[in-house]
Amino acid sequence: MVPTATYRLQLQPAFPFAAAERAVPHLAGLGVSHLHLSPVLEAVPGSTHGYDVTDHRSVRAELGGEAGLRSLAATARAHGLGLVVDLVPNHMAASPRHNHALREVLRHGPDSPYGRWFDVDRSAGDGRMLLPVLPARLSEVRDRLRVEGGELHLDGQAFPLRDGTAHLPLDELLDAQWYRLGWWRLARTELDYRRFFTVSDLIGVRVEDPEVFAASHAKILELVADGVVEGLRIDHPDGLADPQGYLERLAEATGGRCWTVVEKILTGDETLPDAWPVAGTTGYDALRLVDGVLTDPKGSAELADLYREFAGRSADRGGEWEATGRRAAYEVVRHDLAAETAVLTRAAVRLCAADPALQDHAPWALRTAIEELLVRMPVYRPYRTGAERVLTPEAARGARAAFAVPEEAAAVDAVRGLVLGVHGDSPAHRAFRARFAQTSSALRAKSTEDTAFYRYAPLLSANEVGGDPGRPAVGPEEFHAACVRLARDWPAGGTVLTTHDTKRSADVRAAIAVLAQCPDVWAGLLSEVSGIPAPDPHLAWTAWQTAFGFGDPDPERIGPAVLKAVREEGLRTSWTEQDPAYERAVGEFVAAGPGRVPLRKASEAAFALEPHIRAHADAAALVQLTMPGVPELYQNTEREYRALVDPDNRAPFAPGPDDDRTVLVRAALRLRRERPAAFGPGGTHLPLAAGGPAAAHCLAFARSGEVVTAVTRLSLRLAEAGGWRDTALALPAGRWADVLDGTREFTGGPGRGTPVAELFADRPYALLARIPDRSAY
Repeated sequence: MVPTATYRLQLQPAFPFAAAERAVPHLAGLGVSHLHLSPVLEAVPGSTHGYDVTDHRSVRAELGGEAGLRSLAATARAHGLGLVVDLVPNHMAASPRHNHALREVLRHGPDSPYGRWFDVDRSAGDGRMLLPVLPARLSEVRDRLRVEGGELHLDGQAFPLRDGTAHLPLDELLDAQWYRLGWWRLARTELDYRRFFTVSDLIGVRVEDPEVFAASHAKILELVADGVVEGLRIDHPDGLADPQGYLERLAEATGGRCWTVVEKILTGDETLPDAWPVAGTTGYDALRLVDGVLTDPKGSAELADLYREFAGRSADRGGEWEATGRRAAYEVVRHDLAAETAVLTRAAVRLCAADPALQDHAPWALRTAIEELLVRMPVYRPYRTGAERVLTPEAARGARAAFAVPEEAAAVDAVRGLVLGVHGDSPAHRAFRARFAQTSSALRAKSTEDTAFYRYAPLLSANEVGGDPGRPAVGPEEFHAACVRLARDWPAGGTVLTTHDTKRSADVRAAIAVLAQCPDVWAGLLSEVSGIPAPDPHLAWTAWQTAFGFGDPDPERIGPAVLKAVREEGLRTSWTEQDPAYERAVGEFVAAGPGRVPLRKASEAAFALEPHIRAHADAAALVQLTMPGVPELYQNTEREYRALVDPDNRAPFAPGPDDDRTVLVRAALRLRRERPAAFGPGGTHLPLAAGGPAAAHCLAFARSGEVVTAVTRLSLRLAEAGGWRDTALALPAGRWADVLDGTREFTGGPGRGTPVAELFADRPYALLARIPDRSAY
């Protein structure tokens, strides 16, 4: 089963299964084949996202429970739709009050029936599991602790007590537990359980254990077996000890009945491992291709120069992309992930001490080697095979340079050997390799997506999940080559433009990307608003570009996005070390400037960009809907949709009026359903070449000889160059109908060229379908 297209809905108490059920007729009318639901299992009460799973045994009651989900599935099926569900195998909420499995571990210790569920390094500290949940040091809150109903309570939190300890004096009671309550700030350095990235509220789950897998997947597998769920999106597989092993077990458990995609971020020329039994990724690689091919490379470079001059930042604090990313990686691995590197160090010390060939490496040297190798990982993580291709000899040489004494630098070779598996394959060796890989993925995500993306900001449209801000543009040849590979290798993988995790919706990114075609206009706009003082130049650039992309002054939405940006950046303030005075200044600036001034209407030059912004956004939408893969529409993106980073982009679904985008979406999705062979497995992607003075501005391709997509690329540059003139597009042989018009036809074939000006007479893009040759019947 391969969907023709999916539609993502963000479920939450304000938008439960019943609300989704009411939206089914509208969504079916768009032409999608499946609804994609955010996580449906029990979660922390009030959660607006559902990734904080508390109980795998039941469907979330706040959404309507299992009865509500099955009712939604039945209604969807009656309208020709199936359900795809977001599955979260890597982590659960670290809430003792709500997480039944964790509660049992805390009450009964490692011998609990759930003792194998979580990665807890009991070799740390006194062997008790640290719970970094206290608002202050224990001594400061001790008087507020109370025992009631067999539990320990503090400010609305509840912790289970070990059997037979409830009667003890408080100090003895605390010492007698399988856990230790600690100040929340201890998590950075003392945490002894694996978590999701740096979020201590989410505890990692050991789904590599067959019993844990079976227990945590029983309900989902039941829903699959009953036909309620037909597809799965696997959240964050890089967090798992063995992603391939997990996916193989999942495929076996579903009997191959599920269309399964993985939220895997590919870097550079990295490809999805061939051995993974999945349809492909969720589509961030496609997002990078679509955004990149519509971005002006020359103007991007000019913007980068303007930014450096304007922001005045040093190379490693935003002046240069590579240096900024490397510095951020060092900061995160040594600060935010200090507890994770401590776990790795303890494991490396034990492994080296037990191996005569690896003895006498100092713990500090092993820790340094671990840090230096982690920051040099060019991808999110290594896998079962091919680790030597990402943890290269060159990386080792760079890591050794951190040591003043060459003999001590041998710790790098010891650690690299442990990661590559050349020093043994015992359970302890495999555990070290897995934890190194898991830490690597957390480091890459936190240092790149959540730090460097906010420090280096020439063109914010490029600072997107899976993107490369240092190379924001993708050439047409590279785009087509990648599409050919997708059609050949992963034809049923996902494609996206906007998700619940994108930092800016596709329409916001389109507006920002157009600035690469007119750096001088952007410089002029900044000059016009320079009278509104900002706390620092980088913030001004970031906030004004965010406001330009968003379009309308709205301090209630732009303000939180800018505040999140400065906290994620972590240079003047952060989530854990906030500077109230600086944050106040940021808020006042946004209220006076980016949240008040209609920047896209501030000048005639800015207002003149609107048709080019629409052309870019529509081109991106049409390319994504027709390129190789299964396109996903994020909720509300069947029309123009402007949203900023979460939680702004996770508001409940709200149907709205159709617009020109809706017409485009319906036409493309109808074509996908009418001609599935043209787009599905076995379909092809054929680049189509235009000829003439403006050929570089026409991006076109044919799908399986049945459908042609053609869009305008860099429309502002095209207009400045004099328009299409006598540029023509060579269509494949045959007669072609304009799907968006319904009355126009074109003829292709050798020696024929369709004038692009005629093809784009009514709009800056075209979608054509082959007219069947009746003489063949």
